[in-house]
Amino acid sequence: MSDSNSDTTTPAPTDRKGKKGTDWWGEIKGIFWLVLAVFTFHSFVAKPFYIPSESMMPGLLVGDRLVVSKYPYGWSFVSPTFHLLPYFPGRLFGRLPERGDVVIISPPGERVDYIKRVVGLPGDRLEMRGGTLIINGVPVKRTRRTDAMIPVDTNAPCSDIQFPGRLVTQPDGKQFCRLPIVRETLPNGRSYDTIDLGDGPTDNFAALTIPRDNVFVMGDNRDRSADSRVSIADMGLGGPVPWENLGGRAEFITFSLDGDTVLFNPISWITSLRSGRAGTSLHPDEGGK
Repeated sequence: MSDSNSDTTTPAPTDRKGKKGTDWWGEIKGIFWLVLAVFTFHSFVAKPFYIPSESMMPGLLVGDRLVVSKYPYGWSFVSPTFHLLPYFPGRLFGRLPERGDVVIISPPGERVDYIKRVVGLPGDRLEMRGGTLIINGVPVKRTRRTDAMIPVDTNAPCSDIQFPGRLVTQPDGKQFCRLPIVRETLPNGRSYDTIDLGDGPTDNFAALTIPRDNVFVMGDNRDRSADSRVSIADMGLGGPVPWENLGGRAEFITFSLDGDTVLFNPISWITSLRSGRAGTSLHPDEGGK
């Protein structure tokens, strides 16, 4: 006998058309906000930077990856990543760097980044004689140090073009680039190592006074750096550079690669790491140490 009060309702078939699909507009918005957040962080807080040249040896080698902070000098038209903004004068919350700071800087009229060291500030009278930097009539203190022995690898080949006669092969077959080191101490007591290969075309320049809101920068590899001593036509910075062209301050090395990384070989991503470079500070020593 059937029970007329029992529930015999049959479930309705699932409506396949009602199944929820991918929210593509939501996905696009999510990606947009993520990209915007990364772009904003890179433009106004900090960004990674790759060392492409030998101009800042011995402290920085080709293949070093480092962190550049964007805020120490305020922000200008060069601050955004990819140099998207047109030129405009001045800086927001701007302040000048200190002598000895390692900075990212763009040549006037160019949309590329150089990495150099600030040696002169507005009002300074600079000249160079025989490789010695003279600031306001006083030669910068220079101390000869033990030669640096840079291990040779793909990113640091110690070629005869850059470093003639500097390649050293040890009995065990290991090769090094033996480079003469001179320690410089600026008037504010900050010191750092430079490479001095001897007489070169940039070892002398006539005295000049740095204009207001400009800085004078040089590479630590003094005979192999296109910097404020070199014309823009020769890929240099063409003299003192307006402070608007400062893109940030170099802080520390995150990691360094010897140039033997193979894209589709993950093991090479580890074996090509140079040991002992991660975490190295790029701030000059204080107190003339």
